[in-house]
Amino acid sequence: MTRRTATQARQRPTRRGARTSQVGLESRTRAWLRHHRAMCVDSAWRLAKRPMGSLLTMLAIAIALVLPSGLWLALDSARLLDAELDESATVTVYLDTRLDERQAMDVAARLREQSPVAGARLVTAAEGLAEFQQGLGLEDALSELQDNPLPAAVVVTPDDTRPEAVRVLASNLEAVDGVAEARVDLAWLERLRRLAELGQRMALALAGLFGLGVLLVVGNTIRLAVESRRQEIEVVTLIGATHAFVRRPFLYSGAWYGLGGGILAILLLTLGGQWLSAPVSALAESYGAHFSMPRLGLGGSALLCLCSTLLGLAGAWLAVGRHLADIKPR
Repeated sequence: MTRRTATQARQRPTRRGARTSQVGLESRTRAWLRHHRAMCVDSAWRLAKRPMGSLLTMLAIAIALVLPSGLWLALDSARLLDAELDESATVTVYLDTRLDERQAMDVAARLREQSPVAGARLVTAAEGLAEFQQGLGLEDALSELQDNPLPAAVVVTPDDTRPEAVRVLASNLEAVDGVAEARVDLAWLERLRRLAELGQRMALALAGLFGLGVLLVVGNTIRLAVESRRQEIEVVTLIGATHAFVRRPFLYSGAWYGLGGGILAILLLTLGGQWLSAPVSALAESYGAHFSMPRLGLGGSALLCLCSTLLGLAGAWLAVGRHLADIKPR
């Protein structure tokens, strides 16, 4: 036998063993996927055989998810409102009463050149008096005035709406020739932002609290399911089933509970939003504003379903892991 023939003879068993190992791995992978598919369908069928109990469990999960989700939507609309208020944050610059209209326009042009100023709108003394009369309904009383007591003003929109930057800008605008006073009131904006921060923390706290409630609901339900199938678990464990094999159907049950609770939560939020939409819109219109109830949308609905499914899966994992440690084959 030549050296090349001997080398080929030594390599044949190695290649045959590698092919056998590859085939065995593929076979185990297919079996693992088949068992996952079977347990997914079987757990859904078991829930469908008890529709009332499954529906009540999913409804409890949905109610636990509705409140933090509703607060999340409210905070999202508050962020939109805060952005609109940032755009409306302005500095009112009152000009010297001795300036005529042409001089006021020159001062307004110089104010537009200041940094950081996004825009400046001149309100002449006549326009200011007309707006004042219309706002207070005193057309007849103010028409008797011989001289206009109001100065011309420039409404400046800052490019940077942070309170500190707006205050610095106001002090810089007061130094411009022809400016009598620059007035800015950001107290209401700061209060609104503090309320939004408080609401965000409350939403996070409630989300954590109600998430724990979902874990308890799913965990208690899965615990009862484990106890009802205790003898079956002991038998399969006795013949060599691993904990992962035993745990799998209960994990799918927890995931189905969580997914169903998320879908019901989306339905409750949608119905609640439609129920409140008309009175909220009417209230906003009474203040001269336009407001529509926030909606979850496709991305928010998918995120809510994902979170609820993960919570159901985590609750089932904790419950099954705890009770499998206590179940031993006799």
